[in-house]
Parts: sequence; C-alpha cells; structure tokens
Amino acid sequence: MSEKAAVLVAGSWGTALASVLADKNMEVSLWTRNEAQQEEINALHRNERFLPGVALPGNLKATTDLEAAVSGTKAVVMVAPSSAVREVARSLKPYWREDMLVVHATKGFEIESLKRMSTVISEELGCEEGRIVVLSGPSHAEEVVKRSPTTVVVASLVEEQADLAQDLFMNSYFRVYTNRDMIGVELAGALKNIIALGAGMSDGLGYGDNAKAALLTRGLAEITRIGVEMGANPLTFAGLAGIGDLVVTATSRHSRNWRAGYMLGQGKPLPEVLSSMGMVVEGIRTTKAAHNISEKYKVQMPIAAQLHHVLFEGLDPRTAVEALMGRDRKTEMEVMSLETWEQWHS
Repeated sequence: MSEKAAVLVAGSWGTALASVLADKNMEVSLWTRNEAQQEEINALHRNERFLPGVALPGNLKATTDLEAAVSGTKAVVMVAPSSAVREVARSLKPYWREDMLVVHATKGFEIESLKRMSTVISEELGCEEGRIVVLSGPSHAEEVVKRSPTTVVVASLVEEQADLAQDLFMNSYFRVYTNRDMIGVELAGALKNIIALGAGMSDGLGYGDNAKAALLTRGLAEITRIGVEMGANPLTFAGLAGIGDLVVTATSRHSRNWRAGYMLGQGKPLPEVLSSMGMVVEGIRTTKAAHNISEKYKVQMPIAAQLHHVLFEGLDPRTAVEALMGRDRKTEMEVMSLETWEQWHS
C-alpha cells in the first residue's frame, strides 16, 4: 500500500504541493471546506479557481472531512493563509500524532502576536517548535504543477525533521535542500512579499529596471537587517529562501504580490485591488506586521515603512518613492552591525 499524506488547504500552492506528493505515488488527501471544490477535484481532476487549465494527478483526492484526510498519514502539509493557520492547526490537534511529520509552507506572520507560523502551529499542537518544518523558496504554483524544474528549501530546528521533509518532497523536477535556520527561512519567505509589492508598484509607476534592481537589492539588505536582529543567520538571505524567492516573487506576473503592487502603482485604491485579486495577498498583511516588528526591535525598514504609508495611510506611491530617494546619505555596507557579522564568523 502506498504511503499517505494530507495537504491543508486546497489553494493554488496547497494543490501544487499535493500534486508533487501524488507524483511520488503517494495517496494524497487535499482538505477543503468547499464541497463544490471537492467535487471538481475528484470528478474532473481540476482546481479551476486557483490553477485554471491544469490536470491534477488521479491519486490526488479532495475531502471536506479533516479526520478522514489526516487519518493514517505519514505527513501533514499546512498551506493555509497566515490569517487562518492558527485555526487550521487547532482543528488538526485532535487528530495529530507524535509520529506525524508536520510541514508548513505559509509565508507570513500572525498579525496580532507577530509570531512566525512554526510558533503558531507548535502552540496549537502542543509540541516543541523543532517538530515543525517550514518549506520555502522560489516556487510558483503555476509552474510546479506543470512539472517545471523547481528548487526549494526545508528548514527545521531539528535536522532529522528537515531530512524527513526533504525525502518526502524531492523528485525529478522538485529539488529540495535542507537548512537548520528555520527562523531565517520563515522571515525571508514572509518579508520578501513586501519587497515584491514595492517592485510591482515601481513597475506600475513606469520606473523601469534600474529602479526595480535598486529596490530588490536594498530590500534584501532590509530583510537581512531585521532577520539577523531576530536571530537568523545572514547567509540564509543569500540562499533560496532569501534572494531566490525575492527575485521570483518580485519579477513575475504569477506573483500576487507583484500584481497587487502593479495595480497600486497605476493608481487603483487598495479595496479595488483586493477585490480584483480574488485571492490572499500576503504582502499586505505582512507589511502591517513588519511595521510593528521594526518598532519592536528598533530596526529601520524604510521600504516597508513607505509601503505601510501607501497601504494604510493613503500616501501617494510617487511620494513614497521620493521619500526613499531623499533619505540621508549612507554607506552601502550599513546592513547590520559589525558585531553581528563577528558572531556568525566566530
């Protein structure tokens, strides 16, 4: 009998990861609360709302019964929006077993507590945070389901857990690396969405490649600065979860964050942007979280700050760019303190 895995929930990324597992001849249950979506996946092998025109593997089955989805599973993969992760983890708790591998692929923070997703999940399951694995990296769902070559990273505080996740997902088109820096991988995956919003906004304003290249470079410095302050390894931000995911999210029309930023740059108000997207844009919530995180840790995040002004205070995008360009003179290496670099080199 083939091994069984469950994926919660059936959005674009959840469906794509379920497809990866199904391609490894696993019995895959994709949990959804939507009965119509369940019927479409099971009868037509399609998930048209999230991945139009894509045929899904026949051994991928959807269900609205969470207990049935996770019963007898080797692994549970959580891919809910950040705003729903605590609720989904709480629903999973009655069926969770200590021998069950739990992987999450959600890129964001819990807004109220500013906690990372692994912390939220471990709190609800009542387990150590080291039992949770995060999957991140440059990976558009639209390309993964077409079996385009994709490389990601899985990270856990416990090396053996990351190794299990690597074995779970890795196949001929989906290459998986491991990383012990779970904090850095989670922070990079969440914070790059802010920079992707800014990149889309820059394109919407018609500023061109020079501006976007600068935005990505200084955005990475900003992410690294706050990440190291929160306990991450600076090298993580030069890897797949950092610059890799930043580039793919900030330069592709597959990216919801880039598309939302592009519409904002064209002058569309935020409510209209969100209405037209039809799906969660994590970068908007993350911008609010980053604003509070930068104040908590007393670390400057000028790009995130200007985007916060645009999104939640009605600042005109062009004025935000002028504010960034008019900041005081800096040296390029003002990314983090010398003491921080010495910590990682020792």
